[in-house]
Amino acid sequence: MVALAEPSRHRTTPVRVGELTIGGDAPVVVQSMTNTDTADLESTCRQVIELAQAGSEIVRVTVNDEGAAKAVPRLRERLDLLGHSVPLVGDFHYNGHRLLAAVPDLGSSLAKLRINPGNVGFGDKRDRQFEAMIEAALTHDRPVRIGVNWGSLDQALAAKLMDENAQKAKPDGADFVLREALVRSALESAAHAERMGLGAERIIISAKVSRVPDLIAVYRELARRSAYALHLGLTEAGMGTKGVAASAAALSVLLMDGIGDTIRCSLTPKPGETRTTEVKVCQEILQSLGLRTFAPEVAACPGCGRTTSTFFQELAQQIEGYLAQQMPVWKLRYQGVETLKVAVMGCIVNGPGESKHADIGISLPGTGESPVAPVFIDGEKAVTLRGDGIAQEFQGLVERYVEKRFGDHPAA
Repeated sequence: MVALAEPSRHRTTPVRVGELTIGGDAPVVVQSMTNTDTADLESTCRQVIELAQAGSEIVRVTVNDEGAAKAVPRLRERLDLLGHSVPLVGDFHYNGHRLLAAVPDLGSSLAKLRINPGNVGFGDKRDRQFEAMIEAALTHDRPVRIGVNWGSLDQALAAKLMDENAQKAKPDGADFVLREALVRSALESAAHAERMGLGAERIIISAKVSRVPDLIAVYRELARRSAYALHLGLTEAGMGTKGVAASAAALSVLLMDGIGDTIRCSLTPKPGETRTTEVKVCQEILQSLGLRTFAPEVAACPGCGRTTSTFFQELAQQIEGYLAQQMPVWKLRYQGVETLKVAVMGCIVNGPGESKHADIGISLPGTGESPVAPVFIDGEKAVTLRGDGIAQEFQGLVERYVEKRFGDHPAA
């Protein structure tokens, strides 16, 4: 027997972010970030709503100047009026301490503050400004994410570790030292926050790099050394298939290790491309690993010389589009409908077998095969479709199957 290895979750301290729980036994949470000028209230509000409707459970916004800082309370108010309660995270850097002091209701409008210890200042000034940010979190009773980044590493700490490494009989490589600096920066900053009175139940940490092996090594070490809730993300993952593949490779390894409480895919959108792609990729990663279920799963064969017709590809696309369109309605009516599995296969070789494994599946004719399409429901052949209306007939069968199977369990 081949046993399926279930990931053993790295146990972390739960953190409340708005109405969400991150860490502990809570499901891994999907996060995203806007790329609008936060001071542009209309554009930012529109994009936050788009991201939330796509499935982002937390949205991070840039708070880089006074215009952005003053817009955040109005953004929170506008979203609430429109019925969107998605938590907002403030992304602060060099001047966050000043902005939080200058705009009194900024801190309370955010569900979490993101602080990068590497760019809040230098020397004593760095400590004072970091402490001012922690004081703001304490004042407003908000959690923080202490997010260190390969591109803005604490240079004093990095230099110290480099000097220590140079004194070793067998010095470690520069990359090893930089990874250690990332881990130390995150953990020492978190410990500093705790000494100021911010409990571990208010701290999430992240340590982002742009290379997959480095990210895996850093997070495994963070998990070994601490129980802080962990936010995963490959920074500057890139554009298109490269960004998707790199993010999936890095996050999947860690998630199957049981590491990670919230994730983001930092994809670079093409000009004019929707920002929601990063949300969909996060969802697909979690669903593919069996960690969460967001939407019905459509299995479709890639095609080969036996399926020179594009009919099955068009049907697969049509069914996926139909399911995506119906899901908002179905989720309100049918509890558990997102677990539905549909198969759209292209020929007789694997088609019937794959269709039997799905809740409902169709095996379309391949090149030279009879123009018939058997449909399997719950593993049994139910009907054979023929003619030009196969797509519409199968869509109707899916609709009736959903009503029959999930209609007895209305959504709460």
